[in-house]
Amino acid sequence: MGRRRQRGRNVQGILLFDKPLGESSNKALQKVKQIYYANKAGHTGSLDPLATGLLPICFGGATKVSAFLLDADKRYWVRIKLGETTATGDSEGELLQQRATESVTQAVLLSVIEAFIGTIQQVPPMYSALKHQGERLYKLAREGVEVEREPRQVTIHAIKLLSCELPEFELEVHCSKGTYIRTLAEDIGEKLGCGAHVIGLRRTQVGPFSGENMIDLAGLEALAASGKEALDALLLPVDSAIKDWPEVHLNSDSAFYLGQGQPVIVPKAPTEGRVRIYDHTDKFLGVGEILDDGRVAPKRMI
Repeated sequence: MGRRRQRGRNVQGILLFDKPLGESSNKALQKVKQIYYANKAGHTGSLDPLATGLLPICFGGATKVSAFLLDADKRYWVRIKLGETTATGDSEGELLQQRATESVTQAVLLSVIEAFIGTIQQVPPMYSALKHQGERLYKLAREGVEVEREPRQVTIHAIKLLSCELPEFELEVHCSKGTYIRTLAEDIGEKLGCGAHVIGLRRTQVGPFSGENMIDLAGLEALAASGKEALDALLLPVDSAIKDWPEVHLNSDSAFYLGQGQPVIVPKAPTEGRVRIYDHTDKFLGVGEILDDGRVAPKRMI
């Protein structure tokens, strides 16, 4: 029995997509994949339906580097309302409690925010895509089930207060992978003694990608009328996801052996870590890893 033929075009590259409000990341992905008529695509980390902003979509071979974008730092704009806590940590959830906010001033807020910069512990929210015994936490939460979650270590690199119109304020947050902005907002609210929830959230950066060149669904649909070439012109190269990594260039013999899964010696290669690998024609081959003996081993080849 032959292999099932994949439907769609062999699209290669990364699209910087602006996810719309009120839509899941997977639903947005499927719409973009359909517009491109692509046979293979994936996104690089879910955004809540309430959140908008940068959702890099990887086509074809770019799906092999999507994990590195999942691991990358992120940057968000968030608007937070003090004095109210909700079941979901955002404005979509049921209102659970209201508390006074009169004692909170901008100076007090700045002091509390400062305490969250650095390495902190977060308890993942029940309304998240994490799994417990094979079930997504948000599905359990919708059934009224709450399970114990282990705290996770995350890093808040920077928090900037953008505006303060109490009881609401806006922040820019630069953080590590795995950071829940809803949880950060709730924890800030608890430190202030009045509770809080997110009323607006937008992702503005993922790893090396900023949101400056994003395109939204309406823009894609309009461009699609001009043909597939116009759509493909939006795509960034696969290696742009790891453009800050050191690179190594192989001669034709080394490229052959690496392609067979064998580590190779590369003169003047870095002494440790992961590298971008190119052949003698500057074609991107994939991701390699420096072994203890200095050889370059294939890690994720395109």
